[in-house]
Amino acid sequence: MPKISPELLSVLRCPVTGSPLVQEGEELVSTAAGDSGVKLRYPIEDGIPLLLPPELLQAATAAGSDQHDPPVRPATD
Repeated sequence: MPKISPELLSVLRCPVTGSPLVQEGEELVSTAAGDSGVKLRYPIEDGIPLLLPPELLQAATAAGSDQHDPPVRPATD
């Protein structure tokens, strides 16, 4: 499990509520609830916190899965 340094955590804020974040496992969690009454959770991937609001994170994930490398064509001599 990647551990976010205390120095970095001290400056990171929830992009929705502006509240400080705490690490719980492989996620950062806002210390204040959002409009839905639920504390927002942000995944940590490869040691990098993905601090996008939930609707943007879903859109970014969907867009990333639509991108594929072009097919490799055999070399012609």
